[in-house]
Order: sequence, then C-alpha cells, then structure tokens
Amino acid sequence: MDPFVTPQWLAEHRDEVVLADARMYLDGRNAEAEYLQGHLPGAVFVDVGASLAAPATPEGGRHPLPSPEDFAAAMSAAGIGDGTTVVAYDDAGGVMAARLVWMLRTTGHDAALLDGGLDTAAELERRRTVLPAGDFTPAPWPREALASIDEAAHGAAVVDARDAARYAGSTPDPVDPRSGHIPGAVNVPCRGHVSEGGTLRPVAELRAAFERAGVVDADQMISYCGSGVTACHNLLVAEQAGLGRGRLFPGSWSQYSHTDRPVETSPEPRS
Repeated sequence: MDPFVTPQWLAEHRDEVVLADARMYLDGRNAEAEYLQGHLPGAVFVDVGASLAAPATPEGGRHPLPSPEDFAAAMSAAGIGDGTTVVAYDDAGGVMAARLVWMLRTTGHDAALLDGGLDTAAELERRRTVLPAGDFTPAPWPREALASIDEAAHGAAVVDARDAARYAGSTPDPVDPRSGHIPGAVNVPCRGHVSEGGTLRPVAELRAAFERAGVVDADQMISYCGSGVTACHNLLVAEQAGLGRGRLFPGSWSQYSHTDRPVETSPEPRS
C-alpha cells in the first residue's frame, strides 16, 4: 500500500478501512477537543501524544516510542486490529498523522495518509465515533527501522525535518534546551512537501527537495525532527517519491539537545 491515498481512493474503499483522526498541536490547543468540534465522518480519534508515545524523559525525548504492548492496547481501543487497513489524517498536511501511519507500516500493517486531510470533507461530523475493540498483537519495533543517537550523530545522510529557523538555531529553541541541529545534518522541512492547498506536492518536486539536500537513496537516510513525530512525514514522503525507506531517530532533537554532544548552529553544515 502506498504511503498516501487520495480522497477518491478512500471513497471507493471506505467500508474496508478504519479512518483515524490523528491531529496534534504545538500551540496548546487540545486535539481531542478539536476532533469533537468537527472531524471526517466515521473517524476515530487517536491521541498522538498519549497513545503513540511513552512519557517524556530527557534521556528519551519528548515523544519516545511506546512499548509494543502499549501501542497494541491503544490500537485495539481505537478499533484497529491485526488485519485492519488504516487511513489517517490531520489538519496540517499529514505531518502529525504521519506518526501513526509510520508506526503501523513499520510493524507490518497497511496504513496510509489521506492526501488533503480534514479539508477533503464537504461536511464534518461532531459526535465521537467508537468502534468495537480490535485484536492488535504487540510486535517489537524493527531494529532496521530505527536509528540510535550515536547513529544519528555519525550518519552519512541525516535529515532534519524541522523548519529552517529551528534547524539553523539562530534564535533560542522554543521547546528544547539548545538551539541548532546535529552537525552534518541537512534540512528538508517536512511542511515544504505540502502545497498551500494542503495536498502533497507532485512526486517530481518531492524528489527534487531531497536531492537538493543530497539525499538520493532514502534507504541510507536517518530522519529526525523536534521529537520524532514530523520526522515520520519525511520518511513517508521519501517512500512515496520512490527514494526508499529510511530510519527514524525517535528521540530526535528533544533527546540530542539534552546531551553535551556538539551542536551546529550555522544555516548549513560545515564542509
């Protein structure tokens, strides 16, 4: 299954999938409250911060991956089982819902982002959707899909998904103790993959964005962001563009910035 599906695909397969609202906000808004104010008809709510992450620690970052058992429990509670196909969306071009899709695909489940997200519906629904519990079997996080902090610090193709200002570190970081980026990392802002209309840019443009940063083989790529959420969008976009599957550094900058490892604060990595 491709990492992204169109509204037309969803309409044709609506009875075969679980639709999941996986919004998340960094400005203090409550995602569940926003869901109840209006969501795509029939969508269940999945709390990215609570259901798709373990508790924050300086050593693990703000959104460490949950244990396989906790992830399975959250999916089962949402009505997602081993054989369920999931289509997830948000209202930010998929950069937040990508976390759910990546986690499911990485553990062998069919899942995709809905291109266009919340804006694809003519009318929104305001009552909560509750599905029968699913039977979701815990599975270990595949080692080949993850990168450690040491690997991120020394990788040959490390990509920072944050916006250019946070990557450059020209001002104090709004949420983490240090500003800047991992030395040698290149900047491919995940939000740059999304058009002004909220849909994914053409594949040729997606490929070009990675290639300008020197990434021509995503199988060698390590993706990170602030806390391991939006970095998943870069991984899905690279796969959609035919560049391969990279690895996630789950702790991302929220872990790295709590260490005494070197930090780069120039707009581009030093040669």
